[in-house]
Amino acid sequence: MRTVHLEAEPASLQLDLDRTALIVVDMQNGFASTGGMLDLAGMDVRPARDVVANARMVCEAARRAGLPVIYLTIGYPPDLSTAGGPDSPNPQKELALRLMRERPELNGKLLTFGTWDFQVVDDLAPLPGDTVIVKSRYSGFHGTDLDSVLRSRGIRNLLMVGIASNVCVESTIRDAYFLEYWPVMVADATMPAGSAEIQRATIYNVQTFFGWVTSSEEVTTVLRGGI
Repeated sequence: MRTVHLEAEPASLQLDLDRTALIVVDMQNGFASTGGMLDLAGMDVRPARDVVANARMVCEAARRAGLPVIYLTIGYPPDLSTAGGPDSPNPQKELALRLMRERPELNGKLLTFGTWDFQVVDDLAPLPGDTVIVKSRYSGFHGTDLDSVLRSRGIRNLLMVGIASNVCVESTIRDAYFLEYWPVMVADATMPAGSAEIQRATIYNVQTFFGWVTSSEEVTTVLRGGI
């Protein structure tokens, strides 16, 4: 066992690094880049620069410590066959699908396989040995093999970075909690779809009900010490 002490809220944790993975949620151009989906929807993506830098620092530390790094990306084929039909609420609520329906000039350009919007940002591009799982709903566990991938490696602890903290990150954390994982949100390596107040609400939800919250500096320091 490689056990480390991680300072977190509402309480510190003892983590076995051999049973810990880093989950990188939707760090795609659509969420983190000027000209991407969130930007086109009128949301402020300027904080993403620091979030990406912090997430990159955590990714590098995780790889050096031998932790699995698992990327989640959300997207759809050009025919939108996985988006949901007339009876599904997903096309009515998921932002890329809404924007492409409401603004025909964006059709096929947002979170669509093969597009720039769908790609992971350059500074966080997956490396050989990383795992990439594509999802079509907010939670990384819904309709994917994420749970089986984690269980096959004996993983119980999840460090979480990504965008949007109040949507896909929190949805994945909630499902992780329900599936008996120990989720830890790295707060300054996440960003909401919305205001700073939304980020504070998400942090409150996670640390009070669904998991733990820590910082990129704390995670990086702990992982470096666990090598």
